[in-house]
Amino acid sequence: MSVGLSVARLGLATPTPQTCVALRFPLCLTGKSYTSSLAIIHVPRCVILRKKQPIIDIRKYPINLYRVLQVAAIAVFLGRAWQHLFLDAPFRTLFWEERWMKWPVENLLGMSWRTYVTSPQTDQFITNWVVATGVLYFLSALACLFVKHWGRVAAVLIWAGAINLMLLAALYCKENFFFTGQFFEYSLQFSAPIIFLSYVRKNGHFSSRAIFWIKLLTALTFTCHGLYAVGFYPRPGQFVVMTMNILHVDEHFAARFLLLAGYMDFVISFLLFFPRRWAIAAALYATFWGFLTTVARVWAFFHWEYWENSLRLWLHESLYRFPHFLIPMFLVWYLASKYDKNDKPAIPLASK
Repeated sequence: MSVGLSVARLGLATPTPQTCVALRFPLCLTGKSYTSSLAIIHVPRCVILRKKQPIIDIRKYPINLYRVLQVAAIAVFLGRAWQHLFLDAPFRTLFWEERWMKWPVENLLGMSWRTYVTSPQTDQFITNWVVATGVLYFLSALACLFVKHWGRVAAVLIWAGAINLMLLAALYCKENFFFTGQFFEYSLQFSAPIIFLSYVRKNGHFSSRAIFWIKLLTALTFTCHGLYAVGFYPRPGQFVVMTMNILHVDEHFAARFLLLAGYMDFVISFLLFFPRRWAIAAALYATFWGFLTTVARVWAFFHWEYWENSLRLWLHESLYRFPHFLIPMFLVWYLASKYDKNDKPAIPLASK
């Protein structure tokens, strides 16, 4: 549509203040309705209609939101499966916790605590538990891949995997002195499979309440990540080392950079709950920063001379962080789609 549009072509009389007020109401031109997406400016003898440009044009850059959520769920399950099958998980922080386990060990198993913690059978039991959990995660990944074919079995496996991811987050929280932020930093990881399953069941439509919860989970993940970056909780040395290895800077600059990144995490977590354009901008930044922090593990510690060992030790850490940028990416495209009065996308979103 031309930026300048004469009054004669609109079939209107010479503009008056009353005419301009009337034009602020929905205007129908060539079968299309233009309401809040048009800004009307009054100039002598003409009416200029200036269309606001969206932050991102999802018609120009279409993506399959079903696949985005599916990849997020599969990646987190595969990453955790690799960890449990070939490395280790913090189950011993629970089974060797004397305050919690001494009573059931002595009263239900009938052995002393010293015998229990030094027994090879106990250690083998914990190892088998870790491996069994890894198998569950792998089956959960397959369930996400074949969710439309496995039906209820897939739903059970996905829910079982998500619950175990939540328990794993609780174990890491215990291992890190019960810092609340440690648990909620994994919000997007243990919720990604549930978000994907909900998207499948609802045939690609989320209510405003569901989108609010996805925003909240995203905000929790980035806020808690920021709490470590700014030093509210003890800043992990790994954060500093990764920054130094990737940017080739000294420790002082790395600490300053992490401080800025942490404050940005707080800002975008806050902006996610602002009106749509602000929320989309925040989700775009979260997508970008989430992707960088996801690949940072492999990027910072990869060595060509030992590439196999580098991938074995670090690739899984990038995999299970895929939801950190894929869920914000989903928010960008979902929020950027146009809604009708029933809060349903007016632009079809791919679900297959």
